[in-house]
Amino acid sequence: MTGRSAGSYIPDDSGERSGPIRVIVHPPSPTGSRRVRVDGEILGLAHNVVDVAEFLRRAGLEIDPAEVAEAPWIDWRGVGPERWGPEM
Repeated sequence: MTGRSAGSYIPDDSGERSGPIRVIVHPPSPTGSRRVRVDGEILGLAHNVVDVAEFLRRAGLEIDPAEVAEAPWIDWRGVGPERWGPEM
């Protein structure tokens, strides 16, 4: 991926790829982390929204951690960004 600013919209790629970037944050695991994928590539296991923002930064998408929870182009699977651990 090339360096881009994600902002508050679904980022487009005018270069190599077609269509919007797909960011998926999977449901919490029993160990209290969530897998993060961008366009099918696993970026890592996040423990909070700051981790998600860092993974996206490393992938070339600049986003402020404060905007991660509200970004409409991030697909939060299972539960939203407020949950990171297993059910209690």
